[in-house]
Amino acid sequence: MIYLDNAATTMQKPETVVHAVTEALTSLGNAGRGAHAGATGAARIIFETRKRAAAFFCAKDPARVAFTANVTEALNIAIKGLLSPGDRVITTALDHNSVLRPLYEMEERGVSLTVLPADEKGNISCEELERELGRGAKAVICTGASNVTGNLQDIRRIGALAHAQDALFVLDAAQAAGCHPLSMEEDGIDILCFTGHKGLYGPQGTGGLIVREGLTLRPLKTGGSGVQTFSRTHPADMPTALEAGTLNAHGLAGLSAAFAFLEETGVTRIREKELSLAKRFYEGVRSLPGVRLYGDFSDWRKRCPIVALNLGEEDAAYVSDVLATKYGIATRPGAHCAPLMHEHFGTREQGIVRFSFSYFNTEEETDTAAKALREIASVKFYSEMEK
Repeated sequence: MIYLDNAATTMQKPETVVHAVTEALTSLGNAGRGAHAGATGAARIIFETRKRAAAFFCAKDPARVAFTANVTEALNIAIKGLLSPGDRVITTALDHNSVLRPLYEMEERGVSLTVLPADEKGNISCEELERELGRGAKAVICTGASNVTGNLQDIRRIGALAHAQDALFVLDAAQAAGCHPLSMEEDGIDILCFTGHKGLYGPQGTGGLIVREGLTLRPLKTGGSGVQTFSRTHPADMPTALEAGTLNAHGLAGLSAAFAFLEETGVTRIREKELSLAKRFYEGVRSLPGVRLYGDFSDWRKRCPIVALNLGEEDAAYVSDVLATKYGIATRPGAHCAPLMHEHFGTREQGIVRFSFSYFNTEEETDTAAKALREIASVKFYSEMEK
């Protein structure tokens, strides 16, 4: 299989990640639930992963890192733990349902929600954001990069605009983390939500949020924590406040190894390779008959390694299925859990075929995918001509 569905999950992991999970499965107990080697070993792995996550995202205190099962859980904690009836919040049409659905739920509870529209290339206007912030808002909650188009938002500017109006900035880093350098301090991020299984090259079932010092969230879950057993209320100190129940220490061992891989390889090097592959594919398909490309390709420095397209009016699922069954190429068709972007592009019914690249893809695979799409487009073009 040529795997080009990395925006959904990076299937090809560093060998060190696989080894770390395998070793953890046979050696780790439950952190905070005893003083034996299995329990203390799990505690050490979890603490090591906190330190690596904090360092990777330039957060000062590892204790401000709370682990979750994925970015969806992290965003639910951030959104439902931060907002109250009467608050106003701003998001964007680029955003995933992991942001939109919790916000719609909070809107039903009395939160005022404003959604910034996208332009024809799928970008958000920072000038419009500034105007909306001028009307007052508790927070800006948005994605760092569109999982449909690959457009990278001006994260640092959004953080600066939010803080200039005393608003908080909550970042969904699902697509940007690992594909673009992020700094909580320099980018003005108050809460950063991430997942382990995409650009961080970690296992599924891992993720988290980093909450800046001085900011408190209502916990989404309460329960066992391994400490303060006789208290009727859940512990308030971070990270325990947001981590009820047993953590996925096995997965976090893999995430720690993934952070180590990113540190050793370098995000800049990874980003350069991923973007070079995406650009190579884009150049190979941009002139196909009837092709429609979605997103802003004018500056590759402002992109993640995604190329989203359609062949004329052909159903995206059909094109993706042909790529999989005839050529062995994995892509993602459909709506990508981003309904507002598809409504914006008019692809609600057709969907979009998304090609997303990773550090472990090759130029040969990229060229093969472009050739396959050219063949599919050629057959489609000539069959339409015959009609």
